[in-house]
Amino acid sequence: MNRYLFRFSVMGTIIGGTVILKDYLHGGQCPSKARMDGKTIVITGANTGIGKKIAAELATRGGRVILACRNMDKCESAARGIRRDTLNRNVVARKLDLASFASIRNFAMQIEEEEGLHVLINNAAVMRCPEAKTEDGFEMQFGVNYLGHYLLTNLLLDKLLASAPSRIINVSSMAYIAGKLDPEDLQSQNIPYNPKMAYCRSKMAGMLFTYELSRRLNQTGVTVNAVNPGVAASELGRHTGLHQSNISRNVLGPFFWLVVRSPEQAAQPSIYLAVSEKLEGISGRYFDGMRPRDLDPEVQNDHISALLWETSRKFVGLCSDNTQNLIVAPTNNNSESQ
Repeated sequence: MNRYLFRFSVMGTIIGGTVILKDYLHGGQCPSKARMDGKTIVITGANTGIGKKIAAELATRGGRVILACRNMDKCESAARGIRRDTLNRNVVARKLDLASFASIRNFAMQIEEEEGLHVLINNAAVMRCPEAKTEDGFEMQFGVNYLGHYLLTNLLLDKLLASAPSRIINVSSMAYIAGKLDPEDLQSQNIPYNPKMAYCRSKMAGMLFTYELSRRLNQTGVTVNAVNPGVAASELGRHTGLHQSNISRNVLGPFFWLVVRSPEQAAQPSIYLAVSEKLEGISGRYFDGMRPRDLDPEVQNDHISALLWETSRKFVGLCSDNTQNLIVAPTNNNSESQ
């Protein structure tokens, strides 16, 4: 064999193998082709990145998609683009600021006017931002990533129950494993602010919320699961400092290319949880991509999850707990259909 041809052959094999490896690591496309006609979906943080890609795909499948965003200019622009690209006129923009309980309540009142609500995807997040407070005085990452979605989900529960079977999807992160919550200091006011650990704690709270909510909604027809979409090239990481130095760009660049997913790739797990027929009735699970994983033992703590729930209810000003009468003995509904 000509030595030049051999070199090109070897190079092609290496490149092809690397691409295949990257596709494997990223989990591939959502395997389900299920349509969403007649179903209404709410997606928080849907004007950019992963949320926008989720919205576009579910609109392509015929769903009525409500983009819930803080920045209405970007939200309206995203909705127009999705309507144009999918030819689905049922894509609408609604104002939702998860750092404001008043905004969340106003948004929930608007959703009450919808005929139904079949999928709620709690996707929006802030990550490692400088120390700041929400409108209601809570640490920003804890307030937006957890408390805001806690309040939103509770306000929409009656709609989800009336529309059952319905699904709640909490977009999480592997960072939850490093999150340590102090029941006596949930906002970590007694320790110096650390943006990385604050993010991890907010994700741990979200996982405990998923576990507790799935327990309360057992046998109601409403399922709730958490999903890690993987590391994605999106605006979420703007405070992390990645690629801001020559070392990260030049030395770690090839590694980042291999493991960092595009927003479209990172959207696939949430799409899968929203549409897959195989996941009908599956609740209280954590998905790493599209693969179910065991929860960290710290999450499966009935006392801590119930304590967090009750404390959060007081934080957000919910006068009553509309899940209390729904709690029934758990059944074995935690194994994914094969």
